[in-house]
Amino acid sequence: MSGGEDGKPLKPATRLVHGGRRREWTGPVVNPPVWRASTHLYATDAERQAAGKNNADGQFFYGRRGAPTQWALAEALTELEPGAHGTVLYPSGVAAILGCMLAVLTPGDRLLMSDNAYDPTRSMALGLLARLGVETTFFDPRDVEAFAELFDRPVKAVWLESPGSLTFEVSDVPALAAIARGRGAVTLLDNTWASPLGFAGLTQGCDIVMMSLSKHVGGHSDLMMGSASAGKRWYTALRRTSQELGQVVSPDDAALAARGLRTMGVRLAAQTRSALRVAEWLEAQPQVAEVLCPLLPSHPGHALWQRDFTGGCGLFSFVLASDDPAASARVSDALRLFGNGYSWGGFESLALPIAPRTYRSIMPCPTGGRPALRLSIGLEDPDDLIADLATALGQLG
Repeated sequence: MSGGEDGKPLKPATRLVHGGRRREWTGPVVNPPVWRASTHLYATDAERQAAGKNNADGQFFYGRRGAPTQWALAEALTELEPGAHGTVLYPSGVAAILGCMLAVLTPGDRLLMSDNAYDPTRSMALGLLARLGVETTFFDPRDVEAFAELFDRPVKAVWLESPGSLTFEVSDVPALAAIARGRGAVTLLDNTWASPLGFAGLTQGCDIVMMSLSKHVGGHSDLMMGSASAGKRWYTALRRTSQELGQVVSPDDAALAARGLRTMGVRLAAQTRSALRVAEWLEAQPQVAEVLCPLLPSHPGHALWQRDFTGGCGLFSFVLASDDPAASARVSDALRLFGNGYSWGGFESLALPIAPRTYRSIMPCPTGGRPALRLSIGLEDPDDLIADLATALGQLG
């Protein structure tokens, strides 16, 4: 359901509500039922053989190819991603990253990876991909000219993540993707931070866009899932590779993700507003040396964020004005409303002490070696979160 009766494209908020809710999948109810099935039955053997030749969502065949619960979620995500032909679901965000890599790369290929990519992505490049014979070169995504010089020898693919993991540098994705395309390379983007609501990666020049659905889409910290969306060529490759790996998501988790998707727009808007308030307050605190948040005008990448993004989220970091390496843990331990744990994008706020320079190869770390924390702002009242942070920062004097 990409357009209304007048032919005009539906707004994202409307697509969030109506995407994937085909009558043949939902029947007379609002949500697609949870189809738990490994075996699909056929009236005749001829019907079974015909089903095997039709490898598409909507065709019953076997449990690994899904059923209406998974198909509805994939279709809703496709309708949300401008330029997408289809979406593949994976049992985790890291599984989606791997699925994207293996759909594009073969032994002997060269991969360029943004130096501020998610740590498991970096680890995959340095571990599994290296063992498979793929060479990875890390680069600073803020330096477009230096990036172009890396194509002095063949490059098969480029992996981008903007804003960058932990330190939130914003890169010129359209410019980087244009250079890659001009040199025949495939551009892959981890778009978990912004989601399609905040950054339309395929229309900005990327070939494949992946997300960890465990974050914003699920929204309730109760499921693990990932996705990758692409145009027809790369969607076909993603789907084939996923099926060869035997990837499948639970119908129960797919139902939870679809439920979370319906409210993702209002949750993201509320969390973004609260995050900006908290970030502005932190900037004024004497215990804080720097706030790493693209929403702030003081952020070096704010102009690029304003130019290319249509939204944000509640995730950012801040650096403490302290040389005590234990200071971030002291602040985290003193917080009452922020949980200490991995992941983000749920309804609850989280605070995680971080050491970004551990996960960099060439980029200077903006924390300068000082203690830092990453915050995921949830749906609590921002005044309460600020009061909690004020008490915790008071532990530093």
